[in-house]
Amino acid sequence: MADKKNNTGTNNTGENNSGYWNSGYRNSGYRNSGYRNSGYWNSGNWNSGNWNSGYRNSGYWNSGNWNSGNWNSGYGNSGNWNSGYRNSGNWNSGNWNSGYGNSGYRNSGNLNSGNLNSGYGNSTNRSAGIFNNEEGTVRLFNKESNLKWDEITHPNFYEFVLNEWISEDDMTDEEKKANPQFFVRGGYLKTYTYKEAWANYWKNTDEEDRQRVLNLPNFDPVVFKDITGIDVGAAEVAKHIQIGNKTYEVTDELTQALKNLKEAPQPNHKEE
Repeated sequence: MADKKNNTGTNNTGENNSGYWNSGYRNSGYRNSGYRNSGYWNSGNWNSGNWNSGYRNSGYWNSGNWNSGNWNSGYGNSGNWNSGYRNSGNWNSGNWNSGYGNSGYRNSGNLNSGNLNSGYGNSTNRSAGIFNNEEGTVRLFNKESNLKWDEITHPNFYEFVLNEWISEDDMTDEEKKANPQFFVRGGYLKTYTYKEAWANYWKNTDEEDRQRVLNLPNFDPVVFKDITGIDVGAAEVAKHIQIGNKTYEVTDELTQALKNLKEAPQPNHKEE
């Protein structure tokens, strides 16, 4: 039976609680001072986990927000003990790391102070090796390019997302059935497979960004399809080549000239 504050649980001082000992509002869990918690002992709001002072956490003991992991002071972490944001690894002070112990950003390796490293112990950026402090050149489509990262015109990839927050208002009936706690967090986090994310990116990005992909040095449509599932077809590949920092349009005349040069007899440089 509901009391005067519309609590159906017991020992609640707040309002609209179905759980017990809540001083906040609309809690189905126990001992919450925040709002709309289905977990226990939360001082924050919209938590399905326990002992959270932040908001919208499904993990435990988080002071940050939107964490599915535990003991995070940052935001959006699926790993544990992170002070940075959006880490799937552990003990990171930087952001977007899937490895552990990184003070830099976007590392899949461990113990890096630089950024975008898949190896470990690197103070440079984008290294797959171990204990490097100099940046190397980039391989593209299984071939060497002799270009450093910043010498390449890169696509933006803004529309490439593996996880997307779907608000309660945009959820389908099937999604609500599959995620019964949606009303606690106001929605749910939808996850796409890797190739689903690529298909969404290719559909949602603009033509300029698609062209940047096709213009990458060494572009190979077979390799691209194998990785992304996207079949661009050889006819769609942009007729451009990049030499150093410059991009040149590949006309039919230039193609024929290069072919003739390749087939021409090579001069004999033997000394007289």
